[in-house]
This record gives sequence, structure tokens and C-alpha cells, in this order.
Amino acid sequence: MSDFDFEPVPGLPQKLPDGEVLLWQGKPDWWVLARRVYHAGFVGAYLGLLIVWHVASALYDGRPLSETAGAVAWTSLLAAICTGILCGLAYATARTTIYTITSERLVLGIGIALPMAINIPYRIVEQAAARIYPGGYGDLPVTLRKGEVISYLVLWPHARPWRVSRPEPMLRGIPDAAVVSALLAHALATYASRPATREEIAPAANVKPLRPASDAGAEPRIARIA
Repeated sequence: MSDFDFEPVPGLPQKLPDGEVLLWQGKPDWWVLARRVYHAGFVGAYLGLLIVWHVASALYDGRPLSETAGAVAWTSLLAAICTGILCGLAYATARTTIYTITSERLVLGIGIALPMAINIPYRIVEQAAARIYPGGYGDLPVTLRKGEVISYLVLWPHARPWRVSRPEPMLRGIPDAAVVSALLAHALATYASRPATREEIAPAANVKPLRPASDAGAEPRIARIA
């Protein structure tokens, strides 16, 4: 049974309203998350260096090989446990994540223990960016307009690193990232070219209404991250 079996549309809390079109859905690659989010490779390499240091130190000091073998065995076990836990977290994160791009919004279906769907309507998006890695995988962070904040702790690890004061939701480790970034750019540009609707303007007098995306000065765009 999938974690999304009880949702009307996998990754979405409810069916799309009339007129909204589903453009793309995808998941992060767990191995990319293991390396770039949970740093399993770095941890494994560090513990591997400790093993080499134990062996080199023992040979230099002339200690018995039986004593060295015990230390190496424990360090190897620790390395296996630590990297296994990190890889397991990466796999669980990828398995319980669905990113969705529609004609109206981004939706991050995330959460291992507490699944949730974070809706990001295009009217609050200032711009998007893309970082493409070898192999075609990449990250797509989204900058929200000033005054629109989603908690970094709620988003993590689906947030751009080190942007804590102004968190940026991010699609992480997705395959064919160049294609997806082009699709997102087109969706944002199409949305920005439309006139504002009554529902997109805050009705309360004491709430500063958001300006329509088409009047916001700069059209939301995809910028390549160096």
C-alpha cells in the first residue's frame, strides 16, 4: 500500500478545481538526497579515514594485529550503521514526497511521520531558480514575495540551504531538472500574463492585497544558479 493511497490525487489533498491543469508530478531521487542532503558519502568517507588512521597508527606503533583488527571492526560497524541510517532517511524522504506543478500552483506533498501538502500559489511567487547537476538531476528553489513566509523547519529538507530568515521552498534532487525548470518557467509566465481575478485580491480592508502577478513589475522567472 502506498502512502498516497488515501488521497484523491497522489500528492494532492483534494481534487483539482475546474480549470486547473496538472502539468507535472515527480519525486526526488533517493540517492541524490543521500549524497546532497544527508551527506551519507561525506560521513562514510570520514569514517573510512578513521579506519585507515587506526591501521596506520597501529602499524607505526607496532601494536598486535589482533588488537588493531578489533578497533577496525568496531569503526567499520559504526560506519555501516551511520551511512545506513542516512541512506534510510533519504529513501524514506523520497518515498513520501511528491512534487506537483499545476497551472495555478506548486504543491509539496511531504512528510515522513506527519504527511502534509504545502500549497504555493503562483500569485505569491517572486521568481524561481534552477541548479542542474551532472546526470540531469537538479534543485529548483522558489523565492516567495515579501511577507509570504513558510517555516524553514516545516519545509526542510525541501528548502534551499541556509536561507533561514527568508525560506525558499525547493524541489530537490529531481530527474530531468532542465525539462522541469522549463515547464515551471512556462507555467509562471502563463500565469503572470493573465489578468487578476477577484479571488486573488484580499477582500479584507485591513489586509494589504497582493498585487496581480502581471502588475508586479517583474514577471516571475527561472534563473540559473551558478
